[in-house]
Amino acid sequence: MSVEVSDLERSGRFYDSVVGALGWRRHVETDDRIGWGIVRPILYASTRRDAIAGNGHICLASPGISGVKGAWESGIENGGKDDGPPGQRPEYGATYYSAYLLDPDGNRIEIAVGSH
Repeated sequence: MSVEVSDLERSGRFYDSVVGALGWRRHVETDDRIGWGIVRPILYASTRRDAIAGNGHICLASPGISGVKGAWESGIENGGKDDGPPGQRPEYGATYYSAYLLDPDGNRIEIAVGSH
């Protein structure tokens, strides 16, 4: 997965906080790209001159409700905006619990546990 961002340093801090709460870490860091994951990078933030920031939606799986809450809270504290606080989402299934944020460029980030 990847998102295009306008300021890699700012977005790096934001994503470090969100995915760090899920147990992820940086695996790749260059002048125009950062990659995070647990064992290997699976999420990338990149900058390009022709980037279209704010056009993405990604969903990150959490191992539990506390991870959803922690990732959402960390994101809000590090430049993200609330786009749906942590809570049950019965429209997606009886066990679906998620939260939504907008990253500093307006990309929508969903953090969820359960299944649709």
